[in-house]
Amino acid sequence: MSTARGARARARTEVTVAIKDEARRQLAAEGAARLSLRAVARELGMVSSALYRYFPSRDDLLTALIIDAYDSLGETAEAAHAKVSDADHAQRWVAVCEAVRGWALAHPHEYALIYGSPVPGYIAPDATVPAASRVGLLFIGIVRDAHQGPGVVGSRLPAELEPEARRMAADLAPDLPPATVVALVAAWAKLFGLVGFELFGQFHRVVEDREPFFRHAAAQLAHDVGLVFTGPTPPRGGSKPGS
Repeated sequence: MSTARGARARARTEVTVAIKDEARRQLAAEGAARLSLRAVARELGMVSSALYRYFPSRDDLLTALIIDAYDSLGETAEAAHAKVSDADHAQRWVAVCEAVRGWALAHPHEYALIYGSPVPGYIAPDATVPAASRVGLLFIGIVRDAHQGPGVVGSRLPAELEPEARRMAADLAPDLPPATVVALVAAWAKLFGLVGFELFGQFHRVVEDREPFFRHAAAQLAHDVGLVFTGPTPPRGGSKPGS
């Protein structure tokens, strides 16, 4: 009985993978808004009723694809982060930023799914939150380590922003100064703005040598959140924040 159950589980896993692979091909060809369970079933030679046993609705399939994309991005960023010395907080930051860009360029359609235009009629469930938080938690961890060790360069907030800054800090990182949390959120948004501009063509005929441009911008974001490079210049040729 256990052998039969194992075979069924393997078969279900294989079919689930095939469904998601075909759905990703449709994302690349048609975009997320036009994803269709019937079209996926047709391409796989399945009847629609059989596919519904794996994904009861288009939104369930979209959710699975979104979680997979966030997890893939998170794994890539975490692997890059793990290669950098714990003591070099600013370079850890840059490594994560470069990993995000590299993943996006290698997976443009999946990046568009999670950071592009919202899919009409789709509301992401709470189940997507843990995967979606992986990169953000890396950044918070880097800044937290710096704050608890050598410290971060502080900044002042306008009085009108202080209540919101305290609320953001309470929600995201209660152990960090509110001004640092504000800088973190702004840097996170700027990072994905930089990646999105490159991926979706807004840098065409504006930024041509994009890798050193991005590395410099990532170093500036590290500076914005108060991180300081331990060496005279960031590794791999970037410029020292504030220089």
